[in-house]
Amino acid sequence: MSGTDSADLLRLAYEARKEGRLVDAKRHLLGAIGHLRQDGGRAELGQALRDLGELQRKLQDADDARRHYEESVAIFREVDDPLRLAHTVRHLGDLHCDAGRVALAEPCYVEALTIYRSHEHTPPLGLANTIRSLAVLKDDAGEIEEATRLWQEALDLYGATNVSAGVAESAARLALLARCQGDVQRSRDWLREASAAADNSGDPDSLQYIREVRALIED
Repeated sequence: MSGTDSADLLRLAYEARKEGRLVDAKRHLLGAIGHLRQDGGRAELGQALRDLGELQRKLQDADDARRHYEESVAIFREVDDPLRLAHTVRHLGDLHCDAGRVALAEPCYVEALTIYRSHEHTPPLGLANTIRSLAVLKDDAGEIEEATRLWQEALDLYGATNVSAGVAESAARLALLARCQGDVQRSRDWLREASAAADNSGDPDSLQYIREVRALIED
């Protein structure tokens, strides 16, 4: 079949995913990948595999998701596409982190961050999200100083890109870290900033998270 067939299948997959028909989206993506393996470009195949990995993650099929992400990473290394490589490596790190494979997650985050910091066209939100992922890992490991530095950088980037939900989470995390260090006033200051950002975002998940953090801090 022609390249148009692959494009049509990718379009159908996008539409199905947008409408929440994840099983249909998976079917269309698998069809598109089959065509791309035969006569498509390598970069297009890498992107389709990454999309399928993300979809499989939503469908809670972690093993298949990992397999697709890893193949996508290999392709983006081959075609020398650093920004898409960084994006995909970060998501592979998130998959490892979700599964408790911290030793595999951290090198993914470090690689993605290294690429983003060295590339002149790095999207600020991509950088912010990568820093966030590494900050979560360091936070969970109890590396307070490094986690604080990373959350502060993430907060600044989310603020610069007007992502209020990201500001809210980063400030809330900083509030918890300040509390751990015994700095009550700083913790309250960060919590106020987090609350304002969550209110501004209107995001239910952000608002709920801030309520949980407030309960911990004011306990």
